[in-house]
Amino acid sequence: MKKFLVIQTASIGDVVLATSVLEELRYNYPTEKIDILIKKGNESLFVQHPFIDKIYVWDKKSNKYSNLIKLIRDLRKIEYEFVININRFFSSGLITALSNSDQKIGFKKNPFSAFFDQKFDHIIDKDNFTHEIDRNYTLIEDICEDDDSDVSPPKLYPPQSSIDNVKQYKGGTYYTISPSSLWFTKQFHTEGWIEFLKQIPQEASIYLLGSPSDIGLCEEIKTTINHPKCQNLGGKLSFLESTSLMKDAKMNFTNDSAPLHFCSSINAPITAIFCSTVAEFGFTPLSDNSIIVQTKEILSCRPCGLHGYNKCPKKHFKCSRTIDIKELIDRL
Repeated sequence: MKKFLVIQTASIGDVVLATSVLEELRYNYPTEKIDILIKKGNESLFVQHPFIDKIYVWDKKSNKYSNLIKLIRDLRKIEYEFVININRFFSSGLITALSNSDQKIGFKKNPFSAFFDQKFDHIIDKDNFTHEIDRNYTLIEDICEDDDSDVSPPKLYPPQSSIDNVKQYKGGTYYTISPSSLWFTKQFHTEGWIEFLKQIPQEASIYLLGSPSDIGLCEEIKTTINHPKCQNLGGKLSFLESTSLMKDAKMNFTNDSAPLHFCSSINAPITAIFCSTVAEFGFTPLSDNSIIVQTKEILSCRPCGLHGYNKCPKKHFKCSRTIDIKELIDRL
């Protein structure tokens, strides 16, 4: 039996996109053992996952380096045939380099790539579009059969418990709104959300989604729009519960952030708002019913970075404030 370990210790959205690699491995090796290594906080994405054998969790917030050493020791006890490192940073490279794998595979950008058996380019070029799942697929292309089909989309598997827990919200027409982002310049401005949400028909339900840190923003929006069927679900739903709720929404509105990829993982309808980042980076939605809404102005400062900033470097935030809300209304 072949043993695979897939490593992606980055943020939630990156882990969701990494599930495309898991799907490809499962398709090509349906009876083999597939494990995954992620950072603490993201393990709930894989609750009752149908084919992941073991989930390794690295706690990076408490005793980060002692936990890393223990993790490396534990993984060295297992002879993986393939260790596939999707992450491009120091710690994941160290884990990969010190593994007992027959084939250590990763990106050239990783500081430890010199110790990998196979290494590949990871190129983000805004003039030549490549989706992140296609970049990730290059890591396993040589060990997967060429079936002349597209790369598998990311996929999450909400268990029945997650599906049941959100049934209470699914009566009638509803929209989900994920107004926040890890990076401020990647999120649509609050006044814009408020102006848009005031246009949603009174008979439709609005569900504001987010993490516990987003509760305040969601409550501000809810209070200001004064919509009779708006609920603040910030901090109340797990990742897979949110994903299940998104599946049957008439439309989901997100930023360039993790909820965008939740929608892609279940082919849910999505309208994604891109502010400081651009679609050409390769992190676009993959659902059949998906569009990107962004400013039509030519801004010399956009994009200002791959991940965004905690505040606009130019102090005007035009990439967000010049977005035409009518484009969002058209998606209702």
